[in-house]
Amino acid sequence: MSIETPVSTTDDEKDDEKNERGRYRAPALEKGLDILELLADRPEGLSQSEIARGLNRTVGEIFRMLNCLVERGYLSIQRPSDRYILTLKLFELAHRHTPIDRLLGNAGPLLRELASQVHQSCHLALIESGHGVVVAQTDSPGHIGFAVRVGSVIALSSTASGRVLLAFQNADDRARILSKASAADQESSARGAFVRELEAIRGRGYEEMDSTRIRGVRDVSAPVFDHRGSAVAAMTVPFIERLDVPDDSSLVLTREALLRTAARLSASLGGRAPGSGGATPRVR
Repeated sequence: MSIETPVSTTDDEKDDEKNERGRYRAPALEKGLDILELLADRPEGLSQSEIARGLNRTVGEIFRMLNCLVERGYLSIQRPSDRYILTLKLFELAHRHTPIDRLLGNAGPLLRELASQVHQSCHLALIESGHGVVVAQTDSPGHIGFAVRVGSVIALSSTASGRVLLAFQNADDRARILSKASAADQESSARGAFVRELEAIRGRGYEEMDSTRIRGVRDVSAPVFDHRGSAVAAMTVPFIERLDVPDDSSLVLTREALLRTAARLSASLGGRAPGSGGATPRVR
């Protein structure tokens, strides 16, 4: 195997100068993360020179970083092509995230119970980098139903789940979340009317609105709280009128059952509804 020799350089000094505008930048760390993110989109792997071109850097700038990532087990070298590929180490680390494991483990049985009770599908969404992500879902019983897939990305300002996730945050956390959101969500959040709508959601303890994607679906969403009284997740039922089970599938009964189930999940996590400035979700 021929090893591409690193050029002698003051890489870190160059990076420090380039990133002088950022007061707390970590150039070496950012370089390593850039490599991981690039390879995440290239399952077939890339050579040293291809990685350098993809990141608009020299081979010398990434040589030591690649060696380090290989030694730490994040990358492996595919022979005989000498292409770098991601290992499963990031996957293993992600699945050690105990709070998420606990949330999903506790949510599963409750979502199944809720779906069975109201004859509707239901799902759980979390905030991730300025948008919502559906992380758990249960189908409605029977042969007919509507459901949102696990992994679906949802807007924060125009969906019931997203609005609940925003409504039950303190001002600083909400601003931080929205700083990473889409332009549309940031534009919506700047309107005074939107802030008043979020306060109304806090006041009644849930959001209920027509789906912005599917006609005939009425989304009902309730917060799941952490120990600070902030929404760590949103539990949502995309309600459709069921003619086959009319007595057990009313919107009112569905809302009541959803609020009870979300409160039970909060309690199982040691969460609490916000004390001042927000009402405890209540059943009407």
